[in-house]
Amino acid sequence: MRFQTLLVPGRLIRRYNRFLADVRLEDGREVTAHCPNPGAMLGLNEPGLRVWLEPNDDPKRKLRFGWRLAELPGGHMAGIDTSVPNRVVAEALAARAVPALADYDRVRPEVAYGTRSRVDFLVRGPGLADAYVEVKNVHLLREDDWAEFPDCVTARGARHLRELGAVAEAGHRAVMLYLVQRTDCTRVRLAADIDPAYAAAAAEAAHRGVEMIAHATRITREGVWLDRPLPVTI
Repeated sequence: MRFQTLLVPGRLIRRYNRFLADVRLEDGREVTAHCPNPGAMLGLNEPGLRVWLEPNDDPKRKLRFGWRLAELPGGHMAGIDTSVPNRVVAEALAARAVPALADYDRVRPEVAYGTRSRVDFLVRGPGLADAYVEVKNVHLLREDDWAEFPDCVTARGARHLRELGAVAEAGHRAVMLYLVQRTDCTRVRLAADIDPAYAAAAAEAAHRGVEMIAHATRITREGVWLDRPLPVTI
């Protein structure tokens, strides 16, 4: 997934009101950027952090910049935009580049299922059970090289796990795909101390037959792409 325009660097002044961030650009200007991330963004919202913004000239948009990346120690990057994982996975599914789902050749996004949800992707293939794929953005790191999900309480995420469990018990494939939008992690686990209810729902879903998979991403100033599978600890 390529960004639409070249990103410009700056330093984070502050993130506030969940969806706004003030940034000082390298030319000295201070701008307010859209922060497309409703989560806590623990460790990724510190003042002074070097960030990358995507400019736009769309007259329909109130803000002229969108926050896309944060630089991390050691030359690593983290993606900020929580809409990016679905776009990355959509491209990868279409290219049959997700190893666990490479046999499927038809992809439908945003399909209604369960009681009041839409699954991110329904994938189908000849002679195969339908696969319901839910995608979660992961960019929390607190220890070693562990990526953790979630970074705040998510009742919606727990509901998705319960509904995926019902899908699995009905004889379909149900897949929870954790996409790690940072390049300094090599494994994934649940942040049970942040959201015990989600961790319990994940354990129950796995018991009911939900497949838990994770992938790293390759992140540059040009875009974000699916990378290697990562181990998941539930």
